[in-house]
Amino acid sequence: MKILVTGGAGFIGSHVVDLFINEGYEVVVVDDLSTGRESNLNPRARFYKMDIRDPRLVEVFEKERPDFVSHHAAQMDVRRSVADPLFDASVNVVGSINLLEAARSTGVKRIVYISSGGTAYGEPNYLPCDEAHPVQPICPYGVSKHTVEHYLEVNYVNYGIPYTVLRYPNVYGPRQDPHGEAGVVAIFIGKMVNGEQVTINGDGEQQRDFVYVTDCARGNLLGLNAPVGIYNLGMTKGTTVNEIYQALKKITGYALEEVHGPAKVGETRYIYLDATKAREKMGWEPTVSLEEGLTKTVEHYKAHEMERSA
Repeated sequence: MKILVTGGAGFIGSHVVDLFINEGYEVVVVDDLSTGRESNLNPRARFYKMDIRDPRLVEVFEKERPDFVSHHAAQMDVRRSVADPLFDASVNVVGSINLLEAARSTGVKRIVYISSGGTAYGEPNYLPCDEAHPVQPICPYGVSKHTVEHYLEVNYVNYGIPYTVLRYPNVYGPRQDPHGEAGVVAIFIGKMVNGEQVTINGDGEQQRDFVYVTDCARGNLLGLNAPVGIYNLGMTKGTTVNEIYQALKKITGYALEEVHGPAKVGETRYIYLDATKAREKMGWEPTVSLEEGLTKTVEHYKAHEMERSA
């Protein structure tokens, strides 16, 4: 069986590729390398350097004839989506429609789509958020990621293409880029290991749902055979940014005290997800504790990222 992974040179997508290959799938990667890295590519995957908006994407599908698609490629920066919503929609909505049309015309059997649990629900009415919680994003990124969920349902109703939507939490782990825009864990580790000043946005009491990357990758594998629908992945509990800071300070032996900067526009203050449906319908649940995951991420950074920046 063959699976095409968009964004397969990226932080999360590359772990998904590795898992599928280890499970015996033939894997094709489409990535424009705008944020992904060639060094993340599994050498056993066939690689096409291409933007998902490219009209030639259908030619890749016609050549490779994948059975499944795992769609990770996206404009994923909340702050850029606020500054440039047209670009955000161009990649996340128009690019995804281009992908769906290529999949439909070549007989793809199922699409696993990566959506955003961290932004789709906006400021929650209740916590943890389950899939029945109203979708009320407060940033363009959340809007664009959710919009594609509707196109998947339309394709299912009209053309019979099954889909699995995975609403990701805050994913962290090895290969997350600590430079520029990245998740808070990667940024903190990069600063701490190099003895640089850590700045916490706002008061640091904002809560997020932190899940280790290999657990989210496993959701993609299980999603190939899940009942059609939308699934949260998450720990079902929140962790504050201040708690992440303190845990990483201990693991890295960081000596400096944090400073606080202004809160960022468009970011939700409290969000964590109820993953009961994923456990009951897919057999998914997180297996890596926060302490274990943070320790593994620090070890990977010291072994690989410091070499890269040296």
